[in-house]
Amino acid sequence: MEFRRGRYSWVLRPVLIVYDLFIVNIFAFYLLNFNDEDLYFFSSKTLNDKHLLFLFYSVLYWLISTYANDFYKVYRYTSLINILSLIIKQFIVFGLGVFAFEGVFRSINIEAIETLKYLLYVFASISIIKLLSYYLLKTVRLYLKGNFRNVVIIGRGDTVKDLKKMFLEKKDLGYALKGVFNNSNEEGVSGTIKESFEYLENHNIDEIYCAIDELRERELAEYVKYANHNHCNIKFVPNTKKLFTKRLQTNFYSYIPVLSIQEVALNNEINKILKRSFDIVFSLFIIIFVLSWMTVILYILVKLESKGPLIYKHKRTGINYKEFVCYKFRTLTITEEIKGTYVSKNDRRVTKVGKFLRRTSLDELPQFINVLLGDMSVVGPRPHMLSYTDEYSKKIDKYNFIFRHKVKPGITGLAQIKGYRGEVKLDKDIINRIKYDIFYIENWSLILDFKIIVQTFINLVKGDDKAY
Repeated sequence: MEFRRGRYSWVLRPVLIVYDLFIVNIFAFYLLNFNDEDLYFFSSKTLNDKHLLFLFYSVLYWLISTYANDFYKVYRYTSLINILSLIIKQFIVFGLGVFAFEGVFRSINIEAIETLKYLLYVFASISIIKLLSYYLLKTVRLYLKGNFRNVVIIGRGDTVKDLKKMFLEKKDLGYALKGVFNNSNEEGVSGTIKESFEYLENHNIDEIYCAIDELRERELAEYVKYANHNHCNIKFVPNTKKLFTKRLQTNFYSYIPVLSIQEVALNNEINKILKRSFDIVFSLFIIIFVLSWMTVILYILVKLESKGPLIYKHKRTGINYKEFVCYKFRTLTITEEIKGTYVSKNDRRVTKVGKFLRRTSLDELPQFINVLLGDMSVVGPRPHMLSYTDEYSKKIDKYNFIFRHKVKPGITGLAQIKGYRGEVKLDKDIINRIKYDIFYIENWSLILDFKIIVQTFINLVKGDDKAY
């Protein structure tokens, strides 16, 4: 998601949309003869049913086609060639739509040359204003010193040097470079990685550019969390010798590739509402009809066998690396989390009641409280212990690992039902787990969620060899 803080240029987009729709329909009214009579430009006309029908059609078709073509997604780093390409694509797509409309109604007898003249008038008017607005903003940045974004660069490398040079030399792009932070002694460095966090807290920064290959996972996680909490944009500068992943969206600032965390289908507004509604209904059902009476029984059984609380609280990494307190029924004799210690087979710390709970996965039931609170989802990538997040990131492609944290973690997930759960003995265990997590995120649907829940229930009844 692109955050806009204290900027007014975003108003330009809806203004352009309204202007374009006006142009499309005002020229249609005067240039397209829906009345089957000889008319002249700007002659006296009346609005008939076909004009009204074209009005609704053109508005709907224009909005859908421009959305599909990203016609209004023009940014400060967008080149003139890209803008001209957008105009040509939209001209062709909209032109086909107009000819299709005329072809459906046989009573409309408009010469092809008249339709082409209409399209040329429309796109000449739209193109002129689109290009004027593009250069107007460049002028405002270059001469009036407005519409600037405050940015910092984290890390080092040749690509970072190129990006810094572009920010400093191309003033018309509107980037105010406030500092470069890395752990080197190079000239022009504003401070260390550690000092960058203090700087961010005390200054109003709009965008953070991280050299993703030069930073550790823990550092990247801190920047992602900061950006999400403070509503500023975070982008990643890759080593240009490496291939770019589809997990992240690639934009080019001149010839310099800059990556942003790709918005996944799961996180668009409609899908978020659907998934959240399902999570609330499903978690309430489990809490009311299962957890309410099971908690009482387990409290007695757990207390009879060992001292300590019934509910075990531990910190986990959630969406955008946000830490949250995760709940489980206690299954071990210990009550504190020990770094780097997954429960292994025949682990002596597991209680008798705990063995049953872990084998049936009933120890996870309190996590439906996390779902209700909004920290987790019923289905999603399983959350890791904080210590393991940093450890696993060294074995996994950084792009994939960041992408995995773009959605809420789940009580169950695709990796779990495929057998990649619990103890990580070999590198392939965590690598395959992440692969299934990525597949789930990229191919999410409510049907897939239902399939995972059903398979989880089947595994619960059958028992899972890795549930120990």
